[in-house]
Amino acid sequence: MDASPLRVAVLGASGYAGGELVRFLSAHPGAQITFLGARDSAGKPLAQVHPHLASLPIASMVLAAVDADAVAEVADVVFLALPNGTTSPLVPGFLEAGMRVVDLAGDFRLPADRYPEWYGFEHPAPGWLGKAVYGLPELFAERISGAALVANPGCYPTPVILCISPLLAAGLIETGPIRVDGKTGSSGAGRAATESSLFASTEESIRPYRVPRHQHTPEMEHGIELATGIAVPVIFVPHLVPTVRGVLITAYASLTDGVTTDHLTDALMASYASEPFVRILAAGEMVDSKRTRGTNVVELQAVADPRTGTAVLVGAVDNLIKGAAGQAIQNFNIANGFDQTTALPTLAVYP
Repeated sequence: MDASPLRVAVLGASGYAGGELVRFLSAHPGAQITFLGARDSAGKPLAQVHPHLASLPIASMVLAAVDADAVAEVADVVFLALPNGTTSPLVPGFLEAGMRVVDLAGDFRLPADRYPEWYGFEHPAPGWLGKAVYGLPELFAERISGAALVANPGCYPTPVILCISPLLAAGLIETGPIRVDGKTGSSGAGRAATESSLFASTEESIRPYRVPRHQHTPEMEHGIELATGIAVPVIFVPHLVPTVRGVLITAYASLTDGVTTDHLTDALMASYASEPFVRILAAGEMVDSKRTRGTNVVELQAVADPRTGTAVLVGAVDNLIKGAAGQAIQNFNIANGFDQTTALPTLAVYP
């Protein structure tokens, strides 16, 4: 590896995930931020857009308009923390210019024929979908290493795929429908204010949304199939809860005969024993999303209910870190030959 740091651009730097990318990359010994791109916040210095980053050496850097040609001139790697549907027109140009891309949007996570149904648009660059690597490091690190284009997973699919895949591959759960209940805080909706995200709307409120058409549903199915070779249908119901950070999922699958909690737990522990960001809870312990707050850690728990023949699988992540920016940095590290833990936290902010 070249000893000089990689020049890095962050597009969508004004958003919550973009701010976290800047925070982590600023402490990364192998990265130098050379471009910050935004839409509505273009022309403003970083410290004005993200006051909590005012002590960074790059606090006075001015966010620029998203200009692909300008980015290609000053960066080796680009992180795209832009809305779904806006990154696919940009990515081919970056790749053709010899850059590496980590896309935090959903534009390269699925086969082309799924986009009209689940994202509402025809994919403008279908030829690049087969070249994208799905960036769930604990399952696909070998593919991510050296990859030019990494599709960063969504927040909900991350714990679901990590929990389901080893158990399905080991034959401990059936291939029938997997039911997933999800809960997330308000930061998952992004920084733009809407009526549904106002404090008056979310405080003391728990409500489902996008049922049954949430775009993470086919991503869960696709990721599980990539990991196991087994196609399973997923029924997913997400909920907004009155917190800021955190995702918690509870998945339900049918047990195969004779499977116990110990079997499920042992399989997860064996699968992720060497993974620094996966915490498997012992039988009887319970996942707590607050223990993942501010970290790139995912907590997973598995319980067998013999009375109903059901595996109850629970996972939690910080939606802005392991569910977005932290996982993107983890992918950046693996793709570029750094230790995957570089610049990523494992100790939670608590209480």
